[in-house]
Amino acid sequence: MQVILRSAFPLVRLLTAAVTCVTLWFAVAASAQGQAQASIAASPNEFVQQAVDNVLATIREDPQLKTGDMVRLGKVVDKFIVSYVNFQKTTRLAAGKYWRDATPEQRTALANAFRGTLLRTYAGAMSRVDAGTTSKVLPFRGDPTAADVVVRTQLFRVANGEPTQIDFRLEKTPDGWRIYDINVENVWLIENYRNQFSQQISQNGIDGLIQALNTRNQ
Repeated sequence: MQVILRSAFPLVRLLTAAVTCVTLWFAVAASAQGQAQASIAASPNEFVQQAVDNVLATIREDPQLKTGDMVRLGKVVDKFIVSYVNFQKTTRLAAGKYWRDATPEQRTALANAFRGTLLRTYAGAMSRVDAGTTSKVLPFRGDPTAADVVVRTQLFRVANGEPTQIDFRLEKTPDGWRIYDINVENVWLIENYRNQFSQQISQNGIDGLIQALNTRNQ
């Protein structure tokens, strides 16, 4: 019996899901060196605020992204996001205990397949960003010197006026802050996918999960 993998977020949450991992189209107009320096110097709240603001601006200004163009989205992710989101860690935590038993080849294949799944989620959300979409980073809670923190934000859209709560979990690395998990309206991405991955792997193994993700990505 094959487990049918579901999207981590319902349709009404697609916009917020997009802003989560796509959230690091960081300082698009700046050079890569300038981005790296800003990442290292910024506090977690500053890092997220600047990142989200630039994401929203980029989506508004690129018509291809608003139409859900997968080719264009893939190029943007490769250029601007990979350096700021730890996809490998996100995949490892989502796979849970099964990650230890996976071969290096399976780990790479799973990370690529999972990335494709998230890309399709992002693509479906682009058209939901409008000129009135704004974000607000809430006051920081916790130890400001910690290397693993949660930054809380709210996303506002003119269409409904109600804020959407989005939390970002970041870790501090020698190269600056990296996002590896997000919480949209009390649904953490890693936890949501871990439950689905566990069911699929227990029945069909790592290769079965990779195949299921790749099939869904077509």
